[in-house]
This record gives sequence, structure tokens and C-alpha cells, in this order.
Amino acid sequence: MPRTRPKNAYTGEKMEEDSNDELSQSHESEEEEEEWQPEKPVSKQRKKPEAVARKPIAKKTTEPREPKARAPRKAAVKRTVVPKVRKQVATATAIDEKEGQGVSDVPTSSKSDSRMVKVKEERLSFPVPSGLSSDTAGAQGGAQGSLMVKNEDPEDDFSFEEPAPKKLKSSSAPQGKPVKQPKAGCSLGDSIHMNWDVIEVLSERLQLDRWVCTNLVQLFQEENTIPFIVRYRKELINHMDADDVREVQLALEELCAVSKKCHSICQTLKKEGVLNADLEEALKNCRTTNELEHVYAPYKKGSKLSKARRAKQLGLDPAALALLQAPQTLNLHSWVKPQVKGVSSLEEVATGVEQILADMMAKDKETLAFVRSLCDRNTVTVHSSVSKTALKEKEKEQEKEKGTQQRPGERPGKPKDIDKFHLYFDFTCDVRHIQHHQILAINRGENLKILTVKVNIPDRVKSEFCRWCVNVRWRPKAFAQEELMKILNNATEDSYKRLISPLLCRSYRSSLTAAAEKESVALFVRNLRRRLLACPVRGRVIMGVDPGFRHGCKLAILSPTSQILHTDVMYLHCAGGAREADKLRHLMEKYNCQTVVIGNGTACRETEAFFAGLIAKKFFRPLDVTYCITNEAGASIYSVSPEAAKEMPDLDPNLRSAVSIGRRVQDPLAELVKIDPKHIGIGTYQHDVSQASLKAALDGVVEECVSFVGVDINVCSETLMRHVAGLNASRARSIVEWREKNGPFMNREQLKLVKGVGPKSFQQCAGFIRINPEHFQTLGSGALTSAQNAADSEKPVQKKSKGKTSVSAPPQLNPLDQTCIHPESYSIAQRFLALIEGQTEHIGQPEMKHRVEAALHHGSLEELAKKLNTSIETLQLIMDGLTQPPGFDIRQNFEQADFKQGIVSIRDLQTGVVLTGRVENTTLFGAFVDIGVGCSGLIHKQYIKPDKLPADLRRRSLALGPGDRVEVRVLSVDTQRNRIGLDLIRVLSEYDPSHGQQAITCELENRVESDPPGTSGGLT
Repeated sequence: MPRTRPKNAYTGEKMEEDSNDELSQSHESEEEEEEWQPEKPVSKQRKKPEAVARKPIAKKTTEPREPKARAPRKAAVKRTVVPKVRKQVATATAIDEKEGQGVSDVPTSSKSDSRMVKVKEERLSFPVPSGLSSDTAGAQGGAQGSLMVKNEDPEDDFSFEEPAPKKLKSSSAPQGKPVKQPKAGCSLGDSIHMNWDVIEVLSERLQLDRWVCTNLVQLFQEENTIPFIVRYRKELINHMDADDVREVQLALEELCAVSKKCHSICQTLKKEGVLNADLEEALKNCRTTNELEHVYAPYKKGSKLSKARRAKQLGLDPAALALLQAPQTLNLHSWVKPQVKGVSSLEEVATGVEQILADMMAKDKETLAFVRSLCDRNTVTVHSSVSKTALKEKEKEQEKEKGTQQRPGERPGKPKDIDKFHLYFDFTCDVRHIQHHQILAINRGENLKILTVKVNIPDRVKSEFCRWCVNVRWRPKAFAQEELMKILNNATEDSYKRLISPLLCRSYRSSLTAAAEKESVALFVRNLRRRLLACPVRGRVIMGVDPGFRHGCKLAILSPTSQILHTDVMYLHCAGGAREADKLRHLMEKYNCQTVVIGNGTACRETEAFFAGLIAKKFFRPLDVTYCITNEAGASIYSVSPEAAKEMPDLDPNLRSAVSIGRRVQDPLAELVKIDPKHIGIGTYQHDVSQASLKAALDGVVEECVSFVGVDINVCSETLMRHVAGLNASRARSIVEWREKNGPFMNREQLKLVKGVGPKSFQQCAGFIRINPEHFQTLGSGALTSAQNAADSEKPVQKKSKGKTSVSAPPQLNPLDQTCIHPESYSIAQRFLALIEGQTEHIGQPEMKHRVEAALHHGSLEELAKKLNTSIETLQLIMDGLTQPPGFDIRQNFEQADFKQGIVSIRDLQTGVVLTGRVENTTLFGAFVDIGVGCSGLIHKQYIKPDKLPADLRRRSLALGPGDRVEVRVLSVDTQRNRIGLDLIRVLSEYDPSHGQQAITCELENRVESDPPGTSGGLT
């Protein structure tokens, strides 16, 4: 007979009493960090952790009669922690004897343990908590390292809400096919002891093919750098660019950190005797550090017991289960114990049962999934308002403005900071539509205690959730009396208000902040890459000018090789300007200087007008003097740095800045690597993102740019050399010392003679190092003779460092050392030259290009690669290296900027005027363009539309980057605040992707303009 319970079912009557105020106060109410354990089906292996946990407890109660029994137990702990951490470093050196079989069995992995433990850990780029084992063969789709872990149903795993995965662009070439890693690698299955597959998680998060993730994990374990992977291992990563490879590396490091932290937490809980099978299972199901913290929070030292745990300690857990399983047998009066605090009355017993049920609901994965689906179907908003503290500060400042004197100890300028956030004093936006820069601005205002931020979830989410819990998910299996249904209703509402709602709010805030920080770092990376790859000006004597009024303009004349010829200070904006002009003309005639570089700091426009006036009067005739303006951000910081003092010890710091300004145009990459990327003046919100992530990303971009451009090892500085892939500060110092002692390097093989450069370092850096034969011609025949003598003297030297053998470097020059071809492909290059009947002496000449084209005409690239027994990507790289002219540079020729004449200040601007300018900086909300009037104008992101952009720029988030030349229309001019609003008409830059043979990412394939970003003009 069907049963009806109109009185017991949840009707939502109590929801009418709730209001938005109650929801908004949920953050201020009693909020407890509840332990979270997703339900898992009972497995057969659950008894093992309990047995392990009982042994130490039993050991403490008995006398340690046999001390030998403890020794194996301690050794077992060491074997599960220390050796396994070291085993994963052995991928690059330990080669299994059964590698040729293609199958790695368990005994083989165990036999290699002793060898793997002895391998160094110094080059491990990311932490992996424990050891590795060989991969099993037969992985589908070319996957090479299937994990030896328990395969779980996705339904059994719980994960907090994450932003929608972005499909990484893993291939732009039609020949991208699954390629198996040639070496017998090691799997992360034995190193990450979690209930999920690391390869599968990477593939799902980043939307990559499984075989690509497998190869990337293997390459990172072998300590390969990103530039080396992107250029010389294209077939293994399906032609991914450097940014996408770095994203995979960061995701892998995050998963390894989660595994390591989970292992540490388990060890801590095991020592405290708290760890049980369910808790360990819940910890191993976590995929992020936030999930780990949520599970571990109730067990932290110093944290108070949650309400549910206190109720369970009172023995009310069976009563709560009975309410759900057999409510007809539950009698709450039998659980009352008058002498025990917490269960002394019927009300306290009911409250304890409610708290246990609320805790069960908050940790149930199906319940959390349902409430998240409700939030997705409704409008969840982020609301910010001005805080009470900020209002009080503003009132105090207003009283001071009326005549009240400032009290000692109070900070001035606070109202100015408050006014900066006036857009967010009453700001509300849907979490699905809020912009990244808005999230970062709100977070900054909250950190400054100017804004109060909260996440608003509609009340109907609560009502639908409570109705579903009572009538569907947590409905008792038998008839329950009215007082028991009231307990269930109260538990449902308490679970939502006290546990689930704060959890959802924290989840939304953390996910939005993580996405905003990720986009901000990506914007920094794009801007820095464009800034570093600004085109150099070669073969000119340059005068660098650091403008100023009171302290004068600092001048530095530099030779075409960036050597300091003369420094001086001139007062161009004083009464004696004519006398200074004559002195200036004398210096320029003496050193034949025809190019002037002016910094864009104080007195920049006045100095520009001074030089422009002299050029218009033909004051420097017969010299054809031109000038440009460059961004001087970071020059002052560099001038007082230890690096500058070491490079220019006898020079005043003020003059060092003028030298830095001039060198930024001669070779921007070589000069800007000396400065911390955060001081170059790119991006925005750099202090609001994770500093560790920002530094790692920017350092990686510097390494990519320096490596892809290449360095001449015989002339480059130590500062520039340390940024080459595979090198660091100590190795760069050793290379410079070897060069000073033995003369210039004659070939790449001599790098193996340098202290600290082992086989792995040589493999990573060799392809990015050039040895230019013209350098020996410049120095004369004596340099070549001394280099040969030094090579002969170094031949019999035995290397004493561990793992390195003696190197016999031939003393002759190798023409292939001036190309991008890696030494590991020299034999293939020689066979290709023999096939086309070419000579190494003809590298970079038209004759070589004709022979290569003829070979491609007679047979396809695939046929040639098959004939040479190599990959298509390697053969293409060899052909590029042989046909590129000597001294080839991916950076383009210096180009003049095109500015309208007559615009000298912001007061001359009018609405509707069309101008051309150069993008100075890009942010999350728009692009700043220097139009030559002393202050930059802003193109808001709403005006950067796809139809105004070239097709190859439309896939990027903001499309524009520093250095782009654009045509804009003036929308608004605010002379009081020096603000100019611009509308984008079109991008004037033309892009030539033909120079992207090094796969330097989309931004590197695009043409980089000549002036460094922020210039107001090219050579005029």
C-alpha cells in the first residue's frame, strides 16, 4: 500500500523566512573546516592500511624484547620514500638490459633499483615523490608509459569545480601523428601513489592526446628543457609551441606536488594514529591542493574538533544511520544520558544527529554534484562594495580637507587609493561573464580592505537542494515520524548554510582567481617575448641619451660592437643651449655618430624637440642624423645593480643608464636579459599574481628567446650565456673562464672540455650555440693558431668529474657549428649533403639552396626522410640550417615608424583625428598605444574586434602585443587627467611566418617590430 507523508516531506515553508541577508551572512556565521571523504565502494585492500596502523600501536603496549623486529620496519619506510624519489631521475642514464624487448616486467624494474638510486638529483626540474618503473608495451595511440595504478571509474572520483578546459593547439602540421618515445622510459605510475592516472588527468585537463602527454612526461623526466623539446623533438609532441608545453609542465608539477603532499599528510596522520582506510582513500582521491586541504583541515594540529566529530565521539553515529536506514526502530529517548555533556537532553541528542547528517551530506559526492548543477542552471554573481573601514577613512580625509590638521601617524594619500576603486563600490557581475582584470582588481581592493566581496547564490538553489535531499537522496528507507523528519529537514538546511554554501563560495573565488592569474601571467609572457625580440640595429655608432632637466642629459656614445667610446653630461634645456649644441655636433663628427636614441623618461619630449629642431636646421651636416625614442623602464635599476658595477666599474651610475638606453636599440635581447623582467614595464597586476609562477614563466620566456635566437659563444657575455637552455650561472662562468684561458672555441665539441658541462648539458645547449668563422677572421690568424694550440693541449686531459669521460676535440672548424643543426644530427646532415652532392663550404649560399630545391623536386620530403632513416621534422631542420645565410637572425630588420606631423602635445589632439602609433603595453582590459604626444592612449578591448585584425592574430586573447604598429582614431581627450581614448582601425604590421622554422610559438613567428615597445618613433 503506498505511503504518503505530507507532514514529513520537505515543503519549503521555512525557505520563505530566509532572505538574501541570511545568505550574505553565511560567511560571517560559524564556518568550520569539515573533513571531506568521498564515498568509495568497499574494496578488498582496505584491511592493509588498518593492519599497518595497528602494528605500531600494538608495539607501544608491549616491551620491545626483540630490537631486530624494528629494523626491518624502519628500512621499509625508507624504501618507500627515499629510493623511489631518486629512481625517477634515472630516466636519462639508466638503460635497462631488456630494453630491446619492448616490455618491462616487474623483476626487471626491481633489479634496476640499485642502479637508479645512485643517480644524481641535481637536475630534477620538478618534485616527484617516489620511484619510477619501466613502461609496459602496447599502449594505444603511441602512448608510452601507461601507469601501473588502479584504474577507477570517473564516477567514483570527486573533484572540485575547475574552469572549462582549454583545447591546446597541439598540431598545425598535417603530418602530426602519434610517435612513440624511442627510449625505454619510466612511468609515473609507481611514483605517484594516487587513485588516478596522471597521464589521464593531464589529457583531460589540457584536452591533449594521451600519447602526447605520455611523451611530454617522459621528456620532462629525462630533464629536457622546453626550447630543446620544441625545436628538436617536434615529432614527439605533435608540433606544440613553447607556451603549451610549459602549460603541460606546470600541470605535471602541480600533480606531483599534490602526490607529495598527500604522502606527507598520510605519514603525519599515521604517526598520530588517526589514519584509517576511508580517510586514506579520500586523500588519495584528491587531485588538487585545495581538495587535500579540505580533507585534512579537521585533523590539523591546533584545529578544534568539528561538530560532527564531537557528536560521533559521543556515540551518536549509529543513531544518525538508523534515522536513514531504519527510522521505525529509532528511539531518541534511549540515547539521552543526563550525566554526559552533549547528550544530556533530547534536544542535544537531536542536535548531534543533525550535525552528523549535515556532515554526511556535505561530503557526499552525489550531493555536491547536484548542488553544483543547480548553480550552473542559475545565476551566481560576484558582488563588491566599499568596506566600512574605507568609508571611515574617507570621512576622516574629508574632515582634514575642511581644515582639520593631519594627526601624527596617519597615512596620507588613502582617499586617492579609495577613489581608484570607485568602479567596484557597487559592482555585481555573473561569474560566467566577469573579466579577468575585474577579478584581480576586486582581489586587490579586498586585500587593501577597501572592498568587501561576496558570492551570491540564489535562494531557489537552497530550496531546490533541500527538497531534493529530503525527498530523493537522503529520504529514509522506511516511514519516519514527524520529529525525525524535522531533524532531517534541519540537517539539510544546516548542511547547506554552514558547510556547502561556504564551500561553493570559496570554490568560485579560487577558480576565478586562478583563471585570472593564469591569463595575467600569459599576458606577461606574450609582452615580454615581443619586447625581447625587438629588432636590433647593427653596424651603427649610437648615442644613448638619458634626458633630464636639473641634472642634465646624460650621453653615451657606443661603437657598433656596443663598446663605450665617450660619456658626458650636457644641459640642453638651460640658457647655454647653443653652446651645448656646438659641443654635441663636435662629438658626433668626431665619432661619426648619426643615430641618437632618447629614453622616454622625464624631459623626453623636450629633448626630442631639441634634436628635431637641430635636424630641421641641418645643423649636423654633412652627417645625416636620425633619432628614435626607446623605453627606458628598468634602466635606473640596472645602473645601480651589481651586474652593472661589474661591467662598468669606473662609470657613474647616471651614465650607466645612458649606456643601457643605447644598447637597448643595438641589441635589445642582450641588454634586457640583464634586468628583472618585472622591471621592464610590461603587463599589469604583477603584484597580484603568484610571484613564483610569474618568475618561472618569465624566466622560461627569456630562456626560449635567447636559445631560439642563438648566441655566438666566443663573443656573447656571461649574463646572456647563462640564459641558454642547459646552462646556468656557474656553467656560463666556467665557459667564460675557459675562453679567457684557452682562447676562442673552434667547435661545439670543445664545450665538453668545460668544467660542469656534462653530456646532458651539452645535449640541451649545443644546438643553440653558434661558432661564427668570421670571428676568427676579425681577430686575425693568431686567434686561430692559439685556439688550435689550446685544443691540442686539452686533448689528453682526463675529466675527473663523476660520469664524464675524456673528450678528444678535433681542433678544426666545423661549418655546421654556425647553423641550428644539432650535433646529434651531423651524420644525417653529412649523408644529406652527399645525396645532393653539396659541400659544407656552400652552407647559406644560393648554390646550396638550388641543390636542396632540386632534391625536393625529384622526391618528396617524406621519401628523402625515409631514405636517410630520419624523421621529417629533423630533415626539415637540417634543410633550414643548410640554406639559411650565415648569421641568420629570426629578428627582422630595423623599420621606421610612421607618425603624423604637427602633433606635439595632447592639447593639439581633436576627436576623430586618425593617427598611427606603436603599441607600448597590453593589459587584460586593453592596449596602450604611444602616438607621440607625450602620453599613451588606450584602446579598450571592446574596440579590438576580430574583423579589424589579421587572420593570424585572431586566436589570441587580446591579439595585439608590444611593438605592433596600428592605425587608430581619437575617441576622447581628457587633458586634465592626461587620458586619451582610441579606437582601433587596423593593424599596420605585416607578418611573415616563413622565419618560424624553429617553432618558436605563434608570437615568435610573427614579425617583431624594430623599435622596442614604447617608442614614439623610429629613425626619422
